Amino acid sequence: MAIQYAILGFLSWRALSGYDLKKMFGESLFFHWSGNSNQIYKTLVQLQKQGLVTCEILNQECGPSKKVYTITQKGLVELRTWVMTSPDSPQLRNAFLVQLAWADQLTPAELDALIDTYEHEVHMQMLMCEEQARRNQLTPARTERETYLWHMISDNWIGYYKAELVWIGQLKEGLKGQSAR
Repeated sequence: MAIQYAILGFLSWRALSGYDLKKMFGESLFFHWSGNSNQIYKTLVQLQKQGLVTCEILNQECGPSKKVYTITQKGLVELRTWVMTSPDSPQLRNAFLVQLAWADQLTPAELDALIDTYEHEVHMQMLMCEEQARRNQLTPARTERETYLWHMISDNWIGYYKAELVWIGQLKEGLKGQSAR
């Protein structure tokens, strides 16, 4: 994911601090980003230098001053231009499939434990996505269409996890009776 565009998108919703953005990325199962928080702050500085966001320093009674970022008109144009570009194909990177490729060296009990662990993780992710979709906290919902689009993003992720659980069931069923090394 291009972090600068995700940040511009969140800022098109409302003004946010770097901490707010970090929290939103951390809480969102749909906009997963694995970078560190320094990247958020560095990106905000770059966006400000490019004139895509502005920064206002708010003094707080308790704690240090807070920098709140707002998207500019130029930032909105940049975001819109990026949204209109051709989408990349989905990037499926699943370390479990690499593990599975070499799992014939495991005993049947070890392989079952590996698959069960993965199944549990997928199930938990699905439940968390369903709960986040139910709470609807990180959805701008400025228009009916935007609400629908965010709902469909949630459905896509939930559907992925459900399909993965079906596949795991097929994997387990197909391994019954298979001989190990």
